[in-house]
Amino acid sequence: MITSTRNQFSYLIVTLAYWVFMLSDGALRMLVLLHFHLNGFSPLQLASLFLFYELAGIATNVSAGWLAAKYGLKFTLYSGLSIQIIALYLLSQLDENFSTSFSIFYVLIVQGLSGVAKDLTKMSSKSAVKLLTPDNDITLFRWVAILTGSKNTIKGFGFFVGCILLSTIGFYESLIIMALIVSLVLVLCLILLKNSFLSLKQKVGVSEVFSRSKNINFLSAARVFLFSARDVWFVVALPIFFYGIFSDGSVDGNKKAFFIIGIFMASWVILYGLIQANSPKLFFKNSEGSSNLIKELKKWGFYLFLNLLVLTILLIIFEKIIVFNITLFIGLLIFCGIFAINSSLHSYLILNFSKKKTVTLDVGYYYMANAAGRFIGTFLSGISYQLGGLTLSLTTACLLVVVCLFFTHHLSDMKY
Repeated sequence: MITSTRNQFSYLIVTLAYWVFMLSDGALRMLVLLHFHLNGFSPLQLASLFLFYELAGIATNVSAGWLAAKYGLKFTLYSGLSIQIIALYLLSQLDENFSTSFSIFYVLIVQGLSGVAKDLTKMSSKSAVKLLTPDNDITLFRWVAILTGSKNTIKGFGFFVGCILLSTIGFYESLIIMALIVSLVLVLCLILLKNSFLSLKQKVGVSEVFSRSKNINFLSAARVFLFSARDVWFVVALPIFFYGIFSDGSVDGNKKAFFIIGIFMASWVILYGLIQANSPKLFFKNSEGSSNLIKELKKWGFYLFLNLLVLTILLIIFEKIIVFNITLFIGLLIFCGIFAINSSLHSYLILNFSKKKTVTLDVGYYYMANAAGRFIGTFLSGISYQLGGLTLSLTTACLLVVVCLFFTHHLSDMKY
């Protein structure tokens, strides 16, 4: 269990801040995607709106671990929340009279700020788990699973909130409301986290940012292709595919489509979070250690490939049949479960492979790889959907999982 009452309270506040941030992050993604789709943006243009968000995440994670080690996790947490408030406000100032090219540029910059904010906040909360838990496999896995699972459940709810806000109070008003809520959480953190473990600092060199552990390097490489395999169909392709099916272009049709898209995207991510949160029960039911988890990761990675392969073949054969949409829903929910287990094993293994002394650096490096995967997936999502629809997006995902399996195969039982 987490040590000391003070640390428990501090971690509770950090988790609350992370939850609120991810709620705003999920809502913002759907607001931006659907608002600009309604304004006539192509799939490639929509994907480009999120590229700086992911690219900023890569750069942030390189430096965030070093900043946290040098200045403390409290510094990176406060910075992340503050930057998100600024990003939400700036996006609310977007003028509809701006040209398309300038609007894309403006949103790119603001989304970049939001990407910086997300990874500063995420790295702070996830590193805190390692600092607060004893060196025990089941305890660490349980706390990582709870944090990551709850975060994704909240973000999934944020997708639904974003769709509802867009269809009720509008794009600009929604952004202002979210900025005020995140501001309230920042003030709460400033008051309640004055003296906590988050202030711990270390002397670190810039060269220590990049990991020297083979396992961490291979796991990070696998993470790149695991998340690009999801985002290549999830970020742009699927919402636009569903919009084309469920909307007739009218106001009522748009509201119907937004509701269905929001329900599915939220359900997918909430299910993802719930499975992550409960994954320790699956892998530690007999008090097993971590030695078997690498084998489990390889096995579940192969299951992920099989799921995508079958779904892609079925889509090629039955794409024109309306009833197939139900099969697609079910198939993607099955993908969700398998992907959640893969992701949960990844999130545990990165902390298991890390030393407490370098945990912020290792986690920052690892989530740099995560952001790189999302960047690749987002870029390919726009291109693949524009060139070949959802079929090409899922085919691309299959190929990316194969590369992920290649790097997973090179993991060893040695921790460091």
